[in-house]
Formats: sequence, structure tokens, C-alpha cells
Amino acid sequence: MGVGFCVLAAPEIAVGAVIVLGVVVVGVAIKEAMAAYELRHSYPEEAGTSRGTKVASREAEVQRKPKLKPEPAGQDWQPPVPPVPVDRTGRVSCEPVPVPHAGEDVPHNECADKFPPNRYPGMDVLVNGIRFDALQVGVRVLWEIKTHRFDTYNGFIQEREIEKEIVQLDKERDAALACGYDFVVGVSTDAHRLALLKQEPTFKIVVTGCKR
Repeated sequence: MGVGFCVLAAPEIAVGAVIVLGVVVVGVAIKEAMAAYELRHSYPEEAGTSRGTKVASREAEVQRKPKLKPEPAGQDWQPPVPPVPVDRTGRVSCEPVPVPHAGEDVPHNECADKFPPNRYPGMDVLVNGIRFDALQVGVRVLWEIKTHRFDTYNGFIQEREIEKEIVQLDKERDAALACGYDFVVGVSTDAHRLALLKQEPTFKIVVTGCKR
């Protein structure tokens, strides 16, 4: 109130006071503007517009999400399954299949045809992937025929021959029994029969008497 009284009481003083007050007011306004400017530039990350801030946030979110790897072309493709092995005839393996005699040994082939006797004269028979010399007429019996002159071999050759035959006959018997057939071995001499039974007494061996 004292200042107001002085301004009203002295006009010449009032003019100077108004000038002084105006300068003070302008100075205060300038100071506040400068303070606000400095405040805005002290935090540049807050100086952007609200739209720019939202765009930056969306881009950051996209970068945080893991990108899915594209599926390789043909992912559902599977390699072809190999065909099931079959014999040359394509028939069921346990079905007896007549095939030509394997060798040109005429005395051997004649013995295989006549002695059991063979259901398929002039033919071997293929059962379960194994070739047999004969399938006996009227029964499920497969035969392996041996007609070589075993008695004429020396002791060393006889032992090697028996070892080889045991491996062959074991394989043939297993194949025959697996298909429900019996298995018989035919040999020409009793000495041959005894030599085989000495190594494998479970074999069924018959002396055929066939000559060479």
C-alpha cells in the first residue's frame, strides 16, 4: 500500500516506477522462458513428439520378439520305403517252387529224382530261399542228396568235407523246419553216414546206395 500511495502522490515518480516495474516484469518473463528452454534440452529423449515415442516403442518390441525360422521347402517329403525283398519268383517263400537242377552231375540228379522219389523229376525245389535236391512225393519232406565217393578220400580230406557239409546241412535243415517241412540227408555209403552222425547225431541220414 505504501508503494501505491507514493506512485499516486507524485506523477513524475509514478512514470519512473512504471518503467522500472515493466523492466522487472519483462526480465522475469525472459528468465522463466530461458529456464524452460534449458529444462527441455537437458532431457533430449523427452523432447520428441508423443507419436515418435510410440513408434520407437513399437520398433523395440518387434526387435525383442524372436523371428520364426522359415520352414524348408519340401519338409513333409519322406524318402521312399525300400521294397520288401522277395525271391526271383515273387512267390511266398515257404511255397515249394520247382527250379532246374543246379548242376550237370547226371548220376547225382538221377539219384535225387528216383530215390525219395522226387515230386518234381528233373527239378530241384526252392523253399524259404534255399535250394533242395528233392521234395518227396506225398509227404512234406525235403531232401539233400550226396553221391560223391567219400570212402575214397584220405582222412584229412574227409574231415574237411564233413566240416563243410555240416555248415550246409544245418542251414538247409533250419530253412525246412521253419516252413513246416522235415529234412533228410541221403548219402551213398554207410561210412559217409557215420562220419556225419559223429559230428551231428540229430541229423536224419539215409543210405541211398546210389553209385557214381
